[in-house]
Amino acid sequence: MSGFNKVVHSYEEAMAGLEDNMTIIAGGFGLCGIPENLINQIEKSGVTGLTVVSNNCGIDNFGLGVLLRDKQIKKMIASYVGENKMFEDQLLSGELEVELTPQGTLAEKMRAGGAGIPAFYTATGFGTSVGDGKEVKTFNGRQYILEESITGDFAIVKAWKADKYGNLVFRHTAQNFNPCAATAGKITVAEVEEIVEPGELDPTQIHTPGIYVNRVIQGTFEKRIEQRTTREG
Repeated sequence: MSGFNKVVHSYEEAMAGLEDNMTIIAGGFGLCGIPENLINQIEKSGVTGLTVVSNNCGIDNFGLGVLLRDKQIKKMIASYVGENKMFEDQLLSGELEVELTPQGTLAEKMRAGGAGIPAFYTATGFGTSVGDGKEVKTFNGRQYILEESITGDFAIVKAWKADKYGNLVFRHTAQNFNPCAATAGKITVAEVEEIVEPGELDPTQIHTPGIYVNRVIQGTFEKRIEQRTTREG
């Protein structure tokens, strides 16, 4: 990799520098837009003691669920965890520390972290267990709690297209948490379906500028459907 070219050609190179006890921020929503091959590389590396920040934790034996299976996650910061039996078992047994966070607050924690904003006030969670122990301030007669932003040692995201400079385009609902996550890592790695030459992407359609992205790798994806619903006839 030289100059502004951020393309790497192996998942070992993509996740170089990963160590025990790091914080990983992962894009995706359910199984939509998850960086599945980067997750598999984390599993393959054998690192442990991870704090993982993501909307949810995959399903049993797929997505972030593979890191639960191998007991590589120490703490999970997420907004929804209902599709993973291993998650439930590890939470109830005390093996896994969990910090449940309202979905919009989680997205803003990532976005604010990427923007260099250390904390922000939100009304979401005030008067509930989410707000326990947090600073409260009143604005225009309404009470808000102070939430700290999130940054990670690595951010891993999945995009549709990238150019060699790391500019990213996400496809439809696979955008979800990915742009927020991409800004919040000290090292941001994007795996993508297609890599194009600089100048081929419409500048007005770029969701994440390459300034936030350190490494890009082209992958192939299984794209599982989390819950398939059909009708007869």
